Amino acid sequence: MQSHTSHVPVPGSERRVLTGARAMGTPHLKDRIEVTLYVRPRTGITAIKGALAAERLGAIMPAERRHMTHEEFTAAYGADSKDLATIEAFAQAHGLTVTEVSPAKRSVVLAGTVAAFSEAFGVSLATYEYWGGTYRGRVGAVHVPAEVAEIVQGVFGLDDRPQAKPHFRVLKEAATAGTSDRRNSSRQLNNHSFTPTQLARLYDFPSGVNGHGQCVAIIELGGGYRPQDLTAYFAQLGVAIPRIKTVAVDGAHNHPTGNPSGPDGEVMLDIEIAGALAPAAQFVVYFAPNTDRGFLDAIKAAIHDRQNRPSVISISWGGPEASWTVQALQTYDQAFQEAAALGITICCAAGDDGSSDGISDGYAHVDFPASSPYILGCGGTHLEASNAAISQEVVWNEGTMAGATGGGISEFFTLPGFQNLVSVPPSVNPGGKQGRGVPDVAGDADPTTGYLIRVDHREVVFGGTSVVAPLWAALIALINQQLGHPVGYLNPLLYSGQIANSGAFHNITSGNNGAYQARRGWDPCTGLGTPNGAKLLQVLTGQGGAMLG
Repeated sequence: MQSHTSHVPVPGSERRVLTGARAMGTPHLKDRIEVTLYVRPRTGITAIKGALAAERLGAIMPAERRHMTHEEFTAAYGADSKDLATIEAFAQAHGLTVTEVSPAKRSVVLAGTVAAFSEAFGVSLATYEYWGGTYRGRVGAVHVPAEVAEIVQGVFGLDDRPQAKPHFRVLKEAATAGTSDRRNSSRQLNNHSFTPTQLARLYDFPSGVNGHGQCVAIIELGGGYRPQDLTAYFAQLGVAIPRIKTVAVDGAHNHPTGNPSGPDGEVMLDIEIAGALAPAAQFVVYFAPNTDRGFLDAIKAAIHDRQNRPSVISISWGGPEASWTVQALQTYDQAFQEAAALGITICCAAGDDGSSDGISDGYAHVDFPASSPYILGCGGTHLEASNAAISQEVVWNEGTMAGATGGGISEFFTLPGFQNLVSVPPSVNPGGKQGRGVPDVAGDADPTTGYLIRVDHREVVFGGTSVVAPLWAALIALINQQLGHPVGYLNPLLYSGQIANSGAFHNITSGNNGAYQARRGWDPCTGLGTPNGAKLLQVLTGQGGAMLG
């Protein structure tokens, strides 16, 4: 349905048909759907970023940081009650039902028929067929009445195409042998795959901490876990099984598919890696549909979860920046700013398709959400070890088909101030944009030197940058426990002063991910490098000999 003359487009909401998809007709007009509207903060959209004082955070030690409480944040930057009332009146006038209102998340969830939504938002919805099935989609912009145009920041859910993919790679072998001897470090190192606890020793994770008192959130867009697999896995490692809760977002839930190479693999590796390394932490898994609405609603649910209050969020799903609408890039990034203000660190996989990020147009691309400056982007390496120590570590790049770490220069986000000291190169694309450099950090991600995971009653070796995000999330949970205070928005600290040269990172200087080459210092393949966990903890407590700021 075309927009009314009184309607105006929501900036950045334009959609195109998914590549390879074809229209199959219109959805049933009486079908009921849900849509989430995100509205402006009461103090203006730039106020949150200004409040973060990102450039100054690099000079403030974690224990001295003052993060906002959820109550303070809502009071200062939540939605204005008048704006919410205006949206509710708009919904009522168009035959839509308001099912949820959240001043903290700045969201209003609407329910109604396809016909009512098409009329209210000036869109023509169609059913499209593509290689993975069908989706309800739209072409062009979403429109809203002029009287609410300044209030609405984004409209999510009219189009339910799959938005992201998990960033893991499976070692192409039959089911891995039994793990009764997985605690035998020397044997497993020689077999070229690792348990998470072995990698923690190689990366010298802090000792004497187990994540007690911390809550780690995990975002999942499909699949599920089986408690019996978790019980068996942690028993084989000799690690206490962690406490795990689930939160259903937009109707999704824990739903194992029985396919280890599908989303179950993502769910299990996230829980098992982070759980093995911080077993005393509380883990909360937020299950959501794989749409731009579901993904964003899950992130917002974790950030503003006043019951569980996670201090770390692990995300191993994403897609090329070019596959997102501008309204999504902006609204997600605002959510990540909210997390920073609340003292929450977000770790995100940087992708598994090298510098192209899986797009075959001849240009370099980076993966989002990892490309947000408020995300700790996690790249990948190939790691070899002998005698329980790292013998070699290079950029993970096994070629186009087998996978390579994502990384490069954002075409959407500008160069953040915290990266000024590391000489981020210009993009290799025409025009040589000076943008946000991805990733920030790295970890072992090559499936040939991958992580032993139990999923759907099988033992499988996984790689991909998906395994790096929970690795870093667990490390941050351990650091938070030791500090007694969340480190929060970590990027400005990691890049500040001499920290990159303090010994807190294993600098990776060999290899490439296609268009970009590893080098001394930061690079667009492995960022600052892989962790020396104990040294990083020392630096963050001011005992590591590095001057911050």
